[in-house]
Amino acid sequence: MHLTFLGAAGMVTGSSYLLEVGQKKFLVDCGMFQGSKAITALNRRPFLYNPADIEAVFLTHAHIDHSGLLPRLCNLGFQGTIYATKATAELSSIMLPDSGHIQEFEAELANRKGQRAGRKPIEPLYTVDEAYNCLQQFSPMAYDTAIKISDEVTLTFREAGHILGSSMVEIVAVENGETTKILFSGDLGQPDQPIIRNPAVIEQADYLILESTYGDRIHDPSDPIEKLAQYINETIEQGGNVIIPSFAVGRTQTLLYNLYTLFKEGLIPKIPVIIDSPLAISATEIFLKNSQEYDREAYDLLYKDQEHPLQFPQLTVAKTAEESKAINNLDHPAIIISASGMADAGRILHHLKHNLWRPESTVLFVGYQAQGSMGRRLLEGIKKVRIMGEEITVKARIANLEGFSAHADKEQLTTWLSNFTSKPANIFVVHGEHQMSEPFAALITDKFNIPTYIPKYGDSVTLTGRSWQIEPSAIIEFEPAVQQLREVLDEMEKEFGQYRSKMEDLVLINGNKLQDVLKRIDKIRKFIKKTLSDLWA
Repeated sequence: MHLTFLGAAGMVTGSSYLLEVGQKKFLVDCGMFQGSKAITALNRRPFLYNPADIEAVFLTHAHIDHSGLLPRLCNLGFQGTIYATKATAELSSIMLPDSGHIQEFEAELANRKGQRAGRKPIEPLYTVDEAYNCLQQFSPMAYDTAIKISDEVTLTFREAGHILGSSMVEIVAVENGETTKILFSGDLGQPDQPIIRNPAVIEQADYLILESTYGDRIHDPSDPIEKLAQYINETIEQGGNVIIPSFAVGRTQTLLYNLYTLFKEGLIPKIPVIIDSPLAISATEIFLKNSQEYDREAYDLLYKDQEHPLQFPQLTVAKTAEESKAINNLDHPAIIISASGMADAGRILHHLKHNLWRPESTVLFVGYQAQGSMGRRLLEGIKKVRIMGEEITVKARIANLEGFSAHADKEQLTTWLSNFTSKPANIFVVHGEHQMSEPFAALITDKFNIPTYIPKYGDSVTLTGRSWQIEPSAIIEFEPAVQQLREVLDEMEKEFGQYRSKMEDLVLINGNKLQDVLKRIDKIRKFIKKTLSDLWA
């Protein structure tokens, strides 16, 4: 049996794993790479297998970094079944066509610019129609129901507690008369999230493929709802807007639940809450129709108290482009929830453009921000950003509420692991950047005495019973982090050309400024040298 890591290896996005049992090939997830240009370029790579050879896909949940390349897979020859929970299938029915629309739009935009530069046109990664075609291959499944996919493979979905419909994928594989249980965690959620049930307790697996998105940290123990109220009240007092870049599925609905609670308890003024994301609006409608997936608290609120935490009087939605644009003409504070969650695309860019320069406004992040994303750069303190061709000075307060993360942290992951009464032979630590995965893997080995391995893109492992052997990747590729650094340095080189011209003009007009300019350049040189020296230390 062979397992090959084709995404979410050394990074958080692009989740995909190829499992070969006997002569048959299966995929767990087929996610899109998100983040910098260097990382998103991986989406156009040829698959490292023939899509037509894949028997079936087992989808953990609907987030695009787990599902987003499924239309491309189908378009290139995959004709098998995509197994998912009912809610995941329903959410995918809106998310994948939306992603197809984005692919078409971005290709059209690139081709407009490319035509002026004399470049060849590019095709979208996939189209809306191709996304709809892909949906025909979905087969909804219930949780905790074992289904025999083939003579070799039995599949069961377990609750992952991440978003509506999210699951762990449990595979029992039989090869050469030997039975092996492999568990893919998918994205494990924080316990006690609003609406969503807690992750299922798992006691045994021979191998575990475990996420590590927040494997190096513990979420802020303070009450995130109190902090949310504090940010809202302070911003309203200053006359600004609260701009929340939010993932359309999961995070938006959690926010609505908590805002409902704050309004009900009188902890924030009754100002407008606007969802400006057609996808988030559609996703919320799916949440409303799937109350059977709710945890006990949300279920009782709905059926005993006859209240719905995702619907309240202050809530409005902006469905059309005109309604979206009108938001930025409001003459009073508002809470604006808009996609994308990493602030890289979509309607959120318009709201950032109109609010980042306003010191009275707050931009509040409530989810993971991948390397190279606009959200990550804002959290790291960038002072200027370019949005839709315009340079914007960042004066708004930039804040992060990790307590709203839908991912379990280091402590919650280890607590979940402590339920295993029979230790896995190995835990493959995935879905995390190196600074997250490495300390987490070391913690697992130290605390549980379980071997771990952090795979790289393309690594393959041979599983024979409870014995395993790594075949390191032979793929030669640029490290995405290096590519990202090159993009930043290239941009700096362009900026330096402008600075050089301005300095020369300054000295030309007033030669007395030369020594001052040279001193400052020398300071910059020394700062760069010291920075490199400190980082190498």
